Amino acid sequence: MRDRVRGHVPWLAALGLALAACGSHSDTTVIRASGIEMRVSGEPASPRVGSNELRVELRDAQGQPIEGALLEAKVQMPAMGAMPPMGGAASVRELGGGRHLASYQIDMGGSWRLEVAARSSAGASVRAEGSLRTGSAGLRLESAGEALPGDGSTPAADAAGPPPSPAAQAAHQAEHPGEFQMAPERLQRIGVRTARVERRAIAQPIRAAGRVTYDETALQDVSLKVRGWVGALRADAVGDRVEKGGILFTLYSPELLAAQQEYLLVLRSQERARETSSPDRVDGLVDAARNRLRLWDVAPAELAQIARERRALEQLPIRSPASGYVLEKSIVAGSAVEPGQRLYRIAPLDRVWVEAQVYEAEVPLVRVGMPAEVTLPYLPGRRFQGSVAWLYPELSGGTHTARVRVELANPGLELRPDMLATVLLQPPLEERLVVPLSAVLHAGERSFVFLDLGGGRLRPQRVEVGLRSGEEVEIRSGLEEGQAVVASATFLVAAESRLRAALEQW
Repeated sequence: MRDRVRGHVPWLAALGLALAACGSHSDTTVIRASGIEMRVSGEPASPRVGSNELRVELRDAQGQPIEGALLEAKVQMPAMGAMPPMGGAASVRELGGGRHLASYQIDMGGSWRLEVAARSSAGASVRAEGSLRTGSAGLRLESAGEALPGDGSTPAADAAGPPPSPAAQAAHQAEHPGEFQMAPERLQRIGVRTARVERRAIAQPIRAAGRVTYDETALQDVSLKVRGWVGALRADAVGDRVEKGGILFTLYSPELLAAQQEYLLVLRSQERARETSSPDRVDGLVDAARNRLRLWDVAPAELAQIARERRALEQLPIRSPASGYVLEKSIVAGSAVEPGQRLYRIAPLDRVWVEAQVYEAEVPLVRVGMPAEVTLPYLPGRRFQGSVAWLYPELSGGTHTARVRVELANPGLELRPDMLATVLLQPPLEERLVVPLSAVLHAGERSFVFLDLGGGRLRPQRVEVGLRSGEEVEIRSGLEEGQAVVASATFLVAAESRLRAALEQW
C-alpha cells in the first residue's frame, strides 16, 4: 500500500505544479528539480502587512525527508518611482524532518516578489520564483531552473515537472511587484496616450549667453619711432571713425625735421650729378635718406610732397594704419610723445566676434566648425549664421564655464561691441533611442516610465535618460526599441499607482 501511495506522489506533485503554473492559489505549492521535491505554503494563507512565515518541506525522489539542506528565501519589492526597495532575505530555521520555517516582514500592501532556493548536502538544488500579494490567498511559484548561487551544479528539470508554458510565463510576468491594472475606459477618460520607443537621429542644441566683442586679430595700435610734440588733432575723441591713410594728427619732431633736410640735401646733389659724367653716383644716398624717413613711418604722400616742393614739413601728418573706430586715445594737442608710446588703438568692425559661455558639462559636445546661430535683443527677428571658430582651453573659475568664439561678418555695422547675444550651437545628429519627454517622470536622482503591457496593465520601469532634443529625450538604458510607454497623463497614472499601494495597507 505504501508503494502504491508513493507511486502516486509524482503524479500528484505534477498536478500541483501544473495548477501553480496556471495561477492556482492552493495552500501548498510543489516544485521539483534535480531530484528534490519542495513544498511551500504560507502562514497565514493570505499574507498581511507585518510578520509572516513560509513553511517549506524538502523530500528526495523517494519521498524521504532531506536533512541538513541549505534553504534561502527572499521576499522583496523593488524600487518604484520615489519609493526605495523594500524587503530582503527571510530568517530561516530548520525544524527537522526536512521541514524549514522562513520568517519575513511585509512593510506595505501590494505584490511582493518571492524567491525560494534549496540545496542538499549532496549538491542537488531546486529554485523557485514567483510572487505573493497581501490579502490574497496562496503563493504563485514556478521552477526557475537554476541552482543556488555558487554551487556550480547544472540543474535539470524533473521528468514529473514539465517546464512552464508560455501562458504560465505570462501569468508570472503579470505578477511583477510594481505592476497594476486600470480599466480601459478609465485610461481613456483621464486621457492616457501611449507612444513607441523609437530609434532616431537627434542632437541636443546648446544655448548659451554671449557678448559681441572686437576681432582681436584686427586691432591696430598707433605709436611712433621718434620723439616729438603733437600739433593739430584730427581724431580727437574715442569712438571716432577713421579711414586707412587718413590723418590722425600732425607732429613736430626735430629728428624727423633733420632727416627731411638730409633727404633734400642729397636730392640737390643728385640733380647736380645728372650734369656730370657720373650721373648716378649719389643715387644710393638718395635711396638711403628716403628709406630712413619711410622706416620712421613717413607716408608715401609726404615723401612725394617733400621731393616735389623741395622743403621740409615742420608739422608732419601721422596717418591711420587701418579703417575702424578709435578705442583708445592717450594724447591731446601739445602732448609730448616718446618712441613706442601707444597713442591710439583702432578696431575695425567689418568683422566681429561673439563670445559665448557654455557650461562645463556641455564642453565635450562643442567642436570647432560647428554651426552657430546668433540672435540679439537689439535686432528682434534677425538671425546671424556663423560657426564655432575657437573653443578656449581654460574654464572660468567662478562659473565653471568655457568661452566659445563665433566669428561673424558685419558689413552693415549692425553688430556693436558689448551687445548681448544668444548663441545656439547645433551638434551633429546621432542615432539614439528616444521617447516623448512627457513619458518620463523624475523622483530625486531616479527617472522612470510606465510600460503599457496591453489590456490596461501598466508597469513602472526605471530608466536612465540622456540628451534632450525638443519634446523628445534619449533613453540610455531600461527600454528597448518598439516597447510602448505611457506618453500623456503620466502623473495621473503615477497617482493611481501610489493610491493602490496605499489602499492595500488599510
